Amino acid sequence: MASRTLNDFWIFSGNSNPLLAQKICDYLNMPMGGAKVSTFSDGEVQIEIEDNVRTKDVFIVQSTCHPVNDHLVELLLMIDAMKRSSARKITAVIPYYGYARQDKKVAPRVPISAKLVADLITTAGATRIITMDLHAGQIQGFFNIPVDNLFAAPVLLDYIRSNFGSDLVIVSPDAGGVERARAFAKRLEAGLAIVDKRRSAPNEAKAMAVIGDVQDKVVLILDDMVDTAGTLTEAANVLLEKGAREVHACCTHPVLSGPALERIANSGLTTLATTDTIPLQPEARAMEKLKVLSIAGLVAEAIIRSYRGDSVTSLFV
Repeated sequence: MASRTLNDFWIFSGNSNPLLAQKICDYLNMPMGGAKVSTFSDGEVQIEIEDNVRTKDVFIVQSTCHPVNDHLVELLLMIDAMKRSSARKITAVIPYYGYARQDKKVAPRVPISAKLVADLITTAGATRIITMDLHAGQIQGFFNIPVDNLFAAPVLLDYIRSNFGSDLVIVSPDAGGVERARAFAKRLEAGLAIVDKRRSAPNEAKAMAVIGDVQDKVVLILDDMVDTAGTLTEAANVLLEKGAREVHACCTHPVLSGPALERIANSGLTTLATTDTIPLQPEARAMEKLKVLSIAGLVAEAIIRSYRGDSVTSLFV
């Protein structure tokens, strides 16, 4: 049998993050597949695939970010269109997986939304998922198809090593992020601290105390996402009160909803570095405090390794 070449797969993009999709194609030195993703006058999503994908492997790049439901439906319909066009394999590349925070029952009579979204994507026809820094690792088990959960750590570590010295302390903004912060601190040979956070309501947080030494240190808060920035800015304020010399932050997913930008602008944060799993709005891009690091090369390597059957895990060793 003849060996398969790069011409045997296509990369397509929905409307959520076309710039990232284009960077991935540029990294792989290949054109992006043609797809019309539009809406009817009543808001229904309309999909038309313009390239022949019969017997091809296709990768659909689509973050389920704001507006979450619109982008989720776009993804589902693109998967269905590929399936009905006789694509050989359909991989949903979801740099940011929306609904990931609803991964368990936290009260009676509530849905496990992350599981429902996984079922929808699988039923639509996806045969593999590539995503990044899932809010909860167990979400991989919600799928009955293979899932590659990538980590932004290589990109973030390169940034940290290039911009910070030996007096750095990595800070987890809550107890749930301690494992991630400890892993970064170990690889950077940096100190570790934890902010004790008490959450009073969804999207509202109150930081209470700091566990660890941050006196006269440059500290870097590490989190998987920043949504309304309540946790982040409260943590920054407490760290400054405890004597930190500077407070910086890194995250993978810049959700930045509601009052996030105002809170960040008025906080004691010096910088917030994030990746492009979610595209920033113009007002966010204009903020000097925000620095955007691209994960396009990382995702592109995962795509090509997935296509060739090579190890994806080796990217993070």
